[in-house]
Amino acid sequence: MEFKELAIYLEKLEKTSSRLAITALLSDLFKNLISDEIQNTVYLILGQLAPSYESIVFNMADKLIIKAIAKAYNQEEDLVNKLYKEKGDLGIVSEKLADNVKINIEKDLKINEVFTKLLEIANDSGEDSVLRKEEKTSDLLKHLDPLSVRFVTRIPIGKLRLGFSEKTVIDALANHNKLIQKEIEENYNIRPDIGYLAKLIKENKLEDISPEIGVPVVPILCQRLNSTTEMIKKMGTVAVEPKFDGLRIFIHFRRKDNFLRIFTRNMNFLDSNIFPELKNFGRFVKADEIILDTEAVGIDSKREMFLDFQKTIQRRRKHDVEKTSGEVPLQFQVFDCLLVDGESLIKMPYIERRKKIESVVINGDLLKIDESTITNDPEVIKKLHFKYLKMGLEGVVVKRANGQYVSGRTGWNWVKMKEEEGMEGRLSDTIDCIVMGYFVGKGKRSQFGLGKILVGIKDGDKIRTLTKVGTGLTEKMLVEVKKRLEKLKSKEKPKEYEAQKDLIPDVWATPSLVVEVSADSISVSSKHSLGLSLRFPRFLKIREDKGAGEATTLEELKEILKLQ
Repeated sequence: MEFKELAIYLEKLEKTSSRLAITALLSDLFKNLISDEIQNTVYLILGQLAPSYESIVFNMADKLIIKAIAKAYNQEEDLVNKLYKEKGDLGIVSEKLADNVKINIEKDLKINEVFTKLLEIANDSGEDSVLRKEEKTSDLLKHLDPLSVRFVTRIPIGKLRLGFSEKTVIDALANHNKLIQKEIEENYNIRPDIGYLAKLIKENKLEDISPEIGVPVVPILCQRLNSTTEMIKKMGTVAVEPKFDGLRIFIHFRRKDNFLRIFTRNMNFLDSNIFPELKNFGRFVKADEIILDTEAVGIDSKREMFLDFQKTIQRRRKHDVEKTSGEVPLQFQVFDCLLVDGESLIKMPYIERRKKIESVVINGDLLKIDESTITNDPEVIKKLHFKYLKMGLEGVVVKRANGQYVSGRTGWNWVKMKEEEGMEGRLSDTIDCIVMGYFVGKGKRSQFGLGKILVGIKDGDKIRTLTKVGTGLTEKMLVEVKKRLEKLKSKEKPKEYEAQKDLIPDVWATPSLVVEVSADSISVSSKHSLGLSLRFPRFLKIREDKGAGEATTLEELKEILKLQ
């Protein structure tokens, strides 16, 4: 398929807000692609060049794209800048200039040709790479029709934003067949590469996929229950383990080439140099291949206690890693295992996975296997919960003893219980919200350019408003949040946002920054597009370990509401 044909689909998708209509358009597009095109096409329509975990980035700012546009259409940069200020969208600017110039295109580029050129631009590095990126982008724009230019311009700066996610792509690939959709979702959880899966589906080769060293698995997550009796009723015999306030880390190791790769809970790749403790990882496991699910926890050796999340997260700094590792030594609490020597443990009962951990992990100061108590007595869960709270931990995680490793929050496999004594009158759990925008503020806060933030949560592919938050934002944090949001500013409301007219912030932000919020209660609200709001919300912290895809969902919020 020629890219200009894809651009017609992209324009229709951009103009469409209905989830059903978007799914229908995508299904039609996929039907008209051949197997050699569909993988790259899926990446492109999501504004990517690879699955997210491969971290292929363009490193191209708006200024560089402006230079490329000016060069492509023989215009002054000042004119391109002026048009950008007027339109707020470099895609529209480049399309307008391309339409005015009327460049004679000798050959229409195919989808794969455009993809290859974009990948070459993204992978260009080293001396003078900025100039080469500019030249290559300019040359690509010259060989595209105006409509194609609109969308290709947006991809390198991460502003394609058609308002749908991998979930909608899965729905479109399944074409309304619930069984196929379930099969795709299960495989996606093990291999979160929707482009690769689309190719398998096109070739009728989709079958059960196993975990693979170097490819992250969508993590199993905790549901919420504060009644231990209800836990036993829903889960039967359980394993009760401590809940640590650390950084969830997946460790992938292969001995034959000393391969070590680290992923966060939202499947972001982390440079293993951030964790120098793991450089001799092979010494601590009796396996040639292994994938471990762990929690990296900072240790205060002087006071013999665990550090909180904010201290532990400092280890993700890119600079002074060795110095920071000395100040914040880490211990990796091992609580699950997904693969050992080519054998997938995903469908194995938890107690069997636990036995495998104990047989292959050398339990010591670096890798510490979590304590685990098997019980079907609600009182035992309560006692352990308060025991771990007194130790400075976050209470307990309760796991179905015969449960498989099921990604996401399904089937009551893992449950967290975070309610503390003396918490009456407050929600039993915090909420991870997406910052949708901010209000400039009045009085003293006007000097920071930010008074309150507007936050929301996910409802399918939509992000709906939940509350405005100002309480808890210290002066230091106001500066930090404003700095983060400056990079995420959007002149227009992002397509996936839904907000009532009286809740329009002074500045919109693209969905990226996640913050943790507490509140006294959840209440029904006609003011917010979610239909719910928070009573006395308080800002707690930025969730450095979470992306927008990891924010609280409406379904989860309703769970918290039930516990209120």
